[in-house]
Amino acid sequence: VLLLLSLLGLAAAGKLLVVPADGSHWLSMREVVDILRQRGHEVVVLAPEVTLHIKPSKNFVMKRHSVPYTEEDLKKQFQAFFHFSFEQGSFLERFVKAYQGVKRITDFGVSSCGHLLQNKELIRYLEESKFDAVLTDPVLLCGAILAKYLSLPAVYFLRGMPCGLDFDATQCPRPPSYVPRGFSQLTDHMDFLQRVKNLLHDIPDIFLCDFAFEPFSKLASEFLQQDVTVQDLLRQASVWLLRSDFILEYPRPLMPNIIPIGGVNCAHKELSQ
Repeated sequence: VLLLLSLLGLAAAGKLLVVPADGSHWLSMREVVDILRQRGHEVVVLAPEVTLHIKPSKNFVMKRHSVPYTEEDLKKQFQAFFHFSFEQGSFLERFVKAYQGVKRITDFGVSSCGHLLQNKELIRYLEESKFDAVLTDPVLLCGAILAKYLSLPAVYFLRGMPCGLDFDATQCPRPPSYVPRGFSQLTDHMDFLQRVKNLLHDIPDIFLCDFAFEPFSKLASEFLQQDVTVQDLLRQASVWLLRSDFILEYPRPLMPNIIPIGGVNCAHKELSQ
């Protein structure tokens, strides 16, 4: 009986391809990856040769691909991206800085992803490895592109997406009467004029994400040889693991495939089945 149970345990394990985003995104995801390995799953982490925090570990197989930038270049871009978060100024000034920051990080992600998708040997390895699913952070859409290419279920692990892209992809309601927009400095209790102001904040968001994420759409369309939008890539997710804590931020509607798992600010919680 013990032998049969042990064999069943092995049969239940799967093979997971992990395509993370660097920085604090990976620091959160790494704990989940470690636990999955402890539960018997085979984990392969796909990452650029140049990273800040994604390092080899005994808990997973690391597969790397070349990129056209140095670690110093990457550090400068991350520092520039986070500095604008602490700067003061008008809405327009902060919006322009936010756009520039998102665009710089996206350009690095697109450049890295482009080199990965051109690596025929690595792509062949992914095709032959027979993964069961892809775990990825959709803030950089390379993992989503690979999930679509390999026809694998996608699990998205995220804190949130700019411009409410995650709301649109999951068809979650986000009424401007109740949900304050980024940079608006509003709360979820607004008078009529504040609600009008909140509504107007949606307009520049459209341009911000169109310009920032369009390169991923172009890259995906070329690689998959079909027209693909950013929303197409986001909508394919089977499960969204949401790193939000509603003690520190406003509650939001959740669809059945969105599972809140807490953020890095939370004490460790055992994940449900």
